[in-house]
Amino acid sequence: MSVQTIFILIISIFIAETLLTKVLGYLNTLRWSDTIPAELSDIYDADKYASSQKYERAKYTFGWYSSIPSFIIMLLILVFGGFGWLDDFFRQYTQNEILLALYFFGTISLLSSIISLPFSYYSTFVIEEKFGFNKMTKNLFFADALKGLLLSALIWAPLLSLIVFIYLTFWASFWIYAWILTTLVSLFFMMFYSSLIVPLFNNQTPLEDWELKTAIGAFGDKVWFKLDNIYVIDGSKRSSKANAYFSGFWPKKRIVLFDTLIKDLTTEELVAVLAHEIGHYKKRHTLQMLALGTIQTWVILFIFSLALAVPAVSQALWGQVQSFHLGAVAFGILFTPISMIFGMISSIFSRKNEYEADAYAKENYSGEHLSQALIKLSRNNLSNLRPHPAYEFFYYSHPTVLKRLQALK
Repeated sequence: MSVQTIFILIISIFIAETLLTKVLGYLNTLRWSDTIPAELSDIYDADKYASSQKYERAKYTFGWYSSIPSFIIMLLILVFGGFGWLDDFFRQYTQNEILLALYFFGTISLLSSIISLPFSYYSTFVIEEKFGFNKMTKNLFFADALKGLLLSALIWAPLLSLIVFIYLTFWASFWIYAWILTTLVSLFFMMFYSSLIVPLFNNQTPLEDWELKTAIGAFGDKVWFKLDNIYVIDGSKRSSKANAYFSGFWPKKRIVLFDTLIKDLTTEELVAVLAHEIGHYKKRHTLQMLALGTIQTWVILFIFSLALAVPAVSQALWGQVQSFHLGAVAFGILFTPISMIFGMISSIFSRKNEYEADAYAKENYSGEHLSQALIKLSRNNLSNLRPHPAYEFFYYSHPTVLKRLQALK
């Protein structure tokens, strides 16, 4: 395949992906309504529903306009050879492929963060503030941005260096060793994310509410699930939205409840939410999704290794010589259609798992209390409960609350 053909493919796929996201977003707007639909009358009152629709419109409008600058910048970079120019610039100072990759991706990451920062600021302090969700101070916002950038550098720089080193050393079988490395790193972060990364941004404290702790302990005993690691996270310092999640494996498994969740729900509803999270563990959903992700990574790295072996892939981004980093950027765009298919497969499995976890909570605790918890969370978060089916299929990792309520009944 010629350089020109690959270049045309890159531009076409980039534009096609953007158009697809815009079409799906527009289809989603067709589901908006000024009057509350009958099926939502048990969840929203008229005023709350009107607020949820305004919130959706605000997010959609902002997303539409904020995506235009990034699209134009990326298109200009692709058309006028910005990536190739950046590669040539750094080659004036070093020929070390590991350093070149670090400089190249470090510069792109820094510029991307700078460009996205004003949009993130507006989303947080205008849209989220307007609808009563934002609890962040400006100091915390900028501290989060700086810590996120530094943390990314500390994690990804050594990992990228290792991957490039593996590529240079084991060229033909690079993808096998890279797959082993990424799998081990994924396992490490799945086990230690809550104990190592989260504390850099949030405080986590063991659950102290005696009534809730007793109720949770009784349920854990009933289903033979040891519940020693239940933590409360101070999510309220950033947002009024509530959540809960399960992380880790074996002795490192941990259930984390947002303090906003404890504030919004009754003891019975909280235990029902915990029963749902325990259901994920009992049904081995975390292991299933890890296995699925591992298989997908295997396929991605194998195809990536084939792309790196073709000099025209790097040259399609105006590179003068074949390089790992230019090949990675070109591959990232060329792989987009398959990546979207992988994303849809993961979402299908994830939605199935949510139904199964709900069913577990209903069978072992209370479907009624879980339903009430879902209703409260949807109402408080102004969730969009009637997305367009196409939009839902592409982007929703969870079934809509209406479908979950229907299944629970």
